[in-house]
Amino acid sequence: MTILIAYDGSDDAKAAIAFAGKIMPGESAVVLTVWERVAMTSARASAGLMMPVDQLGEEDKAIEEAMKELAQKGANLANQAGLDATPRCDVDSLAVWSTIVDVANEIDAKLIVTGTRGLGGVRSLLLGSTSDRVLHHAHRPVMVVPAPEQNT
Repeated sequence: MTILIAYDGSDDAKAAIAFAGKIMPGESAVVLTVWERVAMTSARASAGLMMPVDQLGEEDKAIEEAMKELAQKGANLANQAGLDATPRCDVDSLAVWSTIVDVANEIDAKLIVTGTRGLGGVRSLLLGSTSDRVLHHAHRPVMVVPAPEQNT
C-alpha cells in the first residue's frame, strides 16, 4: 500500500514530506498536487456559483503544466527524503480537499499526509482549511504535520 502526500509547494508541504520520509523511509508514496481551473475560480468568486467546465482553455493548460512540474518537484523532495515517490497532478472536482480524499480512496492509500497550511483570517473561518477538511472527511488515517517554526 501507498501513502498519499498532498503537495502545494509551500514550506508546510515540504515539512510534511520531510517528516514522512523521516518516519517512513522506503515507503511507496504518491505526491499529489491539486489545481483549480480558471473558470471554476472565477465562478466561485462571483456569487458563489459553481459551473462544470469540460474543456481546458489556454490559461488552464499553462496552469496544468506548471502544476505537473510542481508535483514532480514534490516527488523529487520525497525521494530525497527517503521515500519511493511518484508525482501525480489532478484538477479538483469540487474542492482541493475532496480531490485529495478521492485520490486517496482511488489508490487505497494507507495514510494521507498533509501540512497545516491554513488560509488564515476571515477566509479560514468561511472556508476552513484543506487539512482540516481532509482530516474530517477521509475514511482512512490522516497525518497533519505542523508548520515548521519560523526564526524571527
